Amino acid sequence: MSAVPLSQVAVQLRPNDNVAVAARHLPEGMEIQHNGATLGLPQRIGMGHKLALRDIKKGEAVYKYGQIIGFASQDIPAGSHVHVHNVAAEAFERDYAFCRDCPPPPSPAEPRSFMGFDRGDGRFGTRNYIAIISTVNCSASASKYISDRIKETQLLRDYPNVDGVVAITHKAGCAMQYDGPDHNQLDRTLAGFAKHANVAAYILVGLGCETGQAIHLIEHQGLIQLNGARKKPQVITIQECGGIRKTVDAGVKLIAELLPEVNDIKRTHLPASKIVLGTNCGGSDGNSGVTANPALGVASDLLVAQGGASIIGETPEIYGAEHLLTRRAVSRQVGEKLVERIKWWEWYTSIFGAQINNNPSPGNKEGGLTTIYEKSLGAIAKGGSTALVDVVGYAEPVKAKGFVVMDTPGYDPVSMTGIVAGGANVLVFTTGRGSVFGCKPAPSIKVATNTPMYQHMIDDMDIDAGVILEGRPVEEVGRQIFEEILAVAGGKKTKSELNGVGEEEFAPWSIGPTL
Repeated sequence: MSAVPLSQVAVQLRPNDNVAVAARHLPEGMEIQHNGATLGLPQRIGMGHKLALRDIKKGEAVYKYGQIIGFASQDIPAGSHVHVHNVAAEAFERDYAFCRDCPPPPSPAEPRSFMGFDRGDGRFGTRNYIAIISTVNCSASASKYISDRIKETQLLRDYPNVDGVVAITHKAGCAMQYDGPDHNQLDRTLAGFAKHANVAAYILVGLGCETGQAIHLIEHQGLIQLNGARKKPQVITIQECGGIRKTVDAGVKLIAELLPEVNDIKRTHLPASKIVLGTNCGGSDGNSGVTANPALGVASDLLVAQGGASIIGETPEIYGAEHLLTRRAVSRQVGEKLVERIKWWEWYTSIFGAQINNNPSPGNKEGGLTTIYEKSLGAIAKGGSTALVDVVGYAEPVKAKGFVVMDTPGYDPVSMTGIVAGGANVLVFTTGRGSVFGCKPAPSIKVATNTPMYQHMIDDMDIDAGVILEGRPVEEVGRQIFEEILAVAGGKKTKSELNGVGEEEFAPWSIGPTL
């Protein structure tokens, strides 16, 4: 068999990279032509995994995306598989160069629009839900039973403009310091869902004796009800009602009273600037940073050009690549906010004897990701190329227009919970291994990084970015994602919505301790 050109079987992302990413499974013994030399593969290299383009000496930096992703822990001959067995994530200095590469605002774009919900109070939604918000885990079952009862009675059939009734349940709400960091962060997260543009109305359901009292949530977060009407939300507690059955009866009655008013809200033409995009990657593989994430970055740039906002989170998965974002910051203050969060995460993981490089996960590594630096460099591609305009805390309202970083853990449900609480009204979730994430009340568009997984999980994936490995331009797939964002914002159902996924994924971040 004659040697095949590298470009036909693998991707070298930058000219100075000393590794390339396999675009398909490469068999042992294959010969690859690169820069006038022939590379023989001494072993099979799986799709998404890396091969050495030249000899890499022990201690030498390994480059992908034109950036350091680790250091050779042993000599790596040209053509060899480059992975955890011969690469380590050693510490290295990063030049933050604050604001040095801050790009100018994007050129004005032809205005685009979608059919959404104008709440009349500065909120603009893509869905029209009623939420049942549990203040504590002790009322989670009762909250779910209220939602189930509504569905069982098929009451929603009479209200076609209501997208559904969703129970927001969780495992927290007590055994935490009263008015402490966890209490206030949980309040902020719950309030973010109550105030969410995709939630037209809600009720609060508690046990009655929990630390996370509804009154604390209402007063500290300024909660009001339905479309800005100046009235406090409805609160019911199991202890006051006299048990679960009576609580469920009371909750169903309250929802039934809200339904006609919520159903009266109709979709209307809204500019694309009203979209707040939440992005995440989960079940990543070696092609996440080659296909889906860069394409999502293109879509992010297109939305920012429309005057919208685009959010990335997962601070531990920015680690090692944060210097590329500080250089894009609109001010040193914004860049310093990101660095402060990186330092906090170094401290936070150290007090538990953990290391940030415990990430990538076993599944990530099986998919070809070797170090946290490599994963981070691929992850930040979701943020496109526009200026970093703000860095916000977990579940904090995102008020800026443009590209924003939210400080969240890397765990997908926890990260996306914070991003939705911050106001994201459409989500795009990239995956190489096959994550099936949904998060009501925000619709979640799933983008596959490779075609085999897309085809294997066709009922859960919305877009195949694996076509980039076959020669489709990244920009073209990015525009496809952008058009899908507009369509979904206007009411098109995502695969996760069609499958009913999204009611169990609410997972607020608890920073501890549990008392």
